[in-house]
Amino acid sequence: MNLETLIGSLMVARVTGNTDVRIEGIEVDSRQVKPGDLFIALKGFTVDGHRYVSQAVEKGAAAVVVEEDPETEDGFPVIRVPDTRRAMAVLADVFYGHPTRQLKLIGVTGTNGKTTTTHLIRDILRDWGRKTGLIGTIHMMVGDEFYPVKNTTPEAVELQRGFRKMADAGCSHAVIEASSHALHMGRTRGCRFRTAVFTNLTQDHLDYHGSMEDYRAAKGLLFSQLGNDYGDRAEEQPLAVLNADDQASRRFMEETAAQVLTYGVENPADVRADDIHFHPGGTRFTLNTFRGSAEVDMKLMGKFSVYNALAAAAAALGEGVPLESIRNTLNRVKGVPGRFEAVDEGQPFTVLVDYAHTPDSLENALATIREFARGSVYCVVGCGGDRDPTKRPVMARIAARYSDQVLITNDNPRTEDPRQIIDDMLAGVKNLSEERVKTIFDRAQAIRYAVKSAQPGDVVLIAGKGHETYQEVGGIRYDFDDREVAREAILTKG
Repeated sequence: MNLETLIGSLMVARVTGNTDVRIEGIEVDSRQVKPGDLFIALKGFTVDGHRYVSQAVEKGAAAVVVEEDPETEDGFPVIRVPDTRRAMAVLADVFYGHPTRQLKLIGVTGTNGKTTTTHLIRDILRDWGRKTGLIGTIHMMVGDEFYPVKNTTPEAVELQRGFRKMADAGCSHAVIEASSHALHMGRTRGCRFRTAVFTNLTQDHLDYHGSMEDYRAAKGLLFSQLGNDYGDRAEEQPLAVLNADDQASRRFMEETAAQVLTYGVENPADVRADDIHFHPGGTRFTLNTFRGSAEVDMKLMGKFSVYNALAAAAAALGEGVPLESIRNTLNRVKGVPGRFEAVDEGQPFTVLVDYAHTPDSLENALATIREFARGSVYCVVGCGGDRDPTKRPVMARIAARYSDQVLITNDNPRTEDPRQIIDDMLAGVKNLSEERVKTIFDRAQAIRYAVKSAQPGDVVLIAGKGHETYQEVGGIRYDFDDREVAREAILTKG
């Protein structure tokens, strides 16, 4: 695309240099710049892209977008804007041809359940015969092809690039996890959402947002950004899918112009689960909807899984998916990597790996385990560094409340002192004996200890990292997979 054509989309911009050049791509990481790319300098929390403008130019950038005048040769095209992040969203959407105008885009936000809910929606649509893309914490999918991702919700350039790939591949739908960070930072600006789904709101990311009210407000951006116009048919309408059992939904309902579809268990809702029964193989319930009822017997376990299934079912009903097709998919799905994932090598006890890294998600996981555990419950748990420290003692107290023995260990300490993180956690259980709460700094050793201690009928929950295949210590990532460590410990135990 010609640079002059591309920057014609910007309302406020001061342009110097020759704009009659061709742009081959857009990059925000100077290390990834290729000849002909437009480099956008972003001001981040730890890195300022303006420091790397010269590096981008040396690597062949055809032009740069900045907030501050850089040192460049005369005639080199420089576009100065008030806010490069806001400009990036506009330029990415234009450069990639407004891909979300060709897709029915479904965004899922909330503290817990985003990954499972997006995968359930994707599976329901696929089983219904719709080619669907997905972007989230684990990966990006285009149909059945997998691609790596750096963030739960990528930057606008990567996001729009992914949507273009989906549209070109013939996808009719795309489902994405919309994190609070991404919404607050404007990564989803320019995305035309057809449906916005809310799972729940509990304590998390207060290190970034500062307060629960600001955290809620960031989530609410997904609903306030839904279209303000209406189509002639139901399938053309913007739709907000809200959890009737979470009080934050009331505010989101006020903030959106979209039609609202509610789901829940405790309160009246358009899509409900009744007669819920947990059993060793999963969960049974009656799915009551405005389009009829269906009996569901899914392999996913726990009340939190019921909520995820209801959210996915509501979003699918909004897309016109038949209730029978929704039920069939829910009954078939085995789960999502790292979400209550069993590590099974034929041992007479249960080992589960779960991404639970918030007080609410940990309590949900352990409460579910208590529903079916026949023996003792062991919980291996830590807290991430450089993140909200106020939840650390809370996480430890919850683990102790539901477990017979808690193994407090490292999670991803990142750049923080691991001892400080663990001390913060221990403050929540300082009155308990070592028989109940044991500290093992090395995560692999903690997992091995729990597996070695487990007897027939016991349950071991390894919480916090889920699908992750690394551990970040001192700012460096090392290969580490809870599932593989647990599997090795089980086989070693014999």
